[in-house]
Amino acid sequence: MPGRQNPTFRQRRLGAEVRRMREQAGLGGSQLARALGVSAAQVTQMESGKTSVSAERLRTIAEACSCTNQSLIDALGSMTQGRTKGWWEEYRSHLPDTFLESAEHEDFAAGTIRVWTSAFLPGLLQTSDYVKGVFGRRIPSLAVDEVDLHAAFRTRRRSALLRSPQKKLEAYLHESCLLTRFGGTEVLLAQLGCLLEDSFRDNISIRVIPFNAHTYPGAIENIIYSFGVVPELDTVEMDTSRGPVFSDAPNELHTYRVIFGRIEKAALTDEESRDLIRSIAQDLKG
Repeated sequence: MPGRQNPTFRQRRLGAEVRRMREQAGLGGSQLARALGVSAAQVTQMESGKTSVSAERLRTIAEACSCTNQSLIDALGSMTQGRTKGWWEEYRSHLPDTFLESAEHEDFAAGTIRVWTSAFLPGLLQTSDYVKGVFGRRIPSLAVDEVDLHAAFRTRRRSALLRSPQKKLEAYLHESCLLTRFGGTEVLLAQLGCLLEDSFRDNISIRVIPFNAHTYPGAIENIIYSFGVVPELDTVEMDTSRGPVFSDAPNELHTYRVIFGRIEKAALTDEESRDLIRSIAQDLKG
């Protein structure tokens, strides 16, 4: 079977967990291949996400690697099951894969999604007009229909979150995000009003780090940390100018958990954050 040319985020993550399982067992690719009765090249393809892994094969891999973490094995097993294509696949030929991967990452999260941003409001909280304001200022410029497409995509991401009450969004924003007028003053005012409404939703928390806060870690990074079905499947996504960068290395996950812990301590409470948002909106109204 020919390998996939562009494995998805989920497929790559499953392959990475197979590789991690093998490495923790101290096995080489050739040793695992012999245990499975396949070639070493096939193991490489599985670990890169380019070849599918069935639930039965996953159990064989776990046995060969002496993995006894049943919760992890079960969680990985659910990732091997055939899934209906995610809604983002509709945009596959219209938007860069990097945008689709962010949506798939959010879908992959089993529980809480933590977001930290200091440049602009998180995509999951943006109104359609705010999105158009953000993408309308890109260089090189985008055509109007391309800007509209990005706005529609961001709206679908937001709708997917709101339809999933089991998922909780914890958004940490720097105060500067509340002042930058993407799309103009009226667009920002409507966006701030939407933020206030969202802050009262059961599954959304919005907390602001004000300008007068002391130094805190992660000041120049936009970060999304998602909690998986089991801790081993947590994932961090760093937003860069070249697109999202994902990490699932245990030491990096620990680092970003510490970073978010400190950001949480530096942030205003939910109610204090609402007061600040109201105050900024009132100043904008003059």
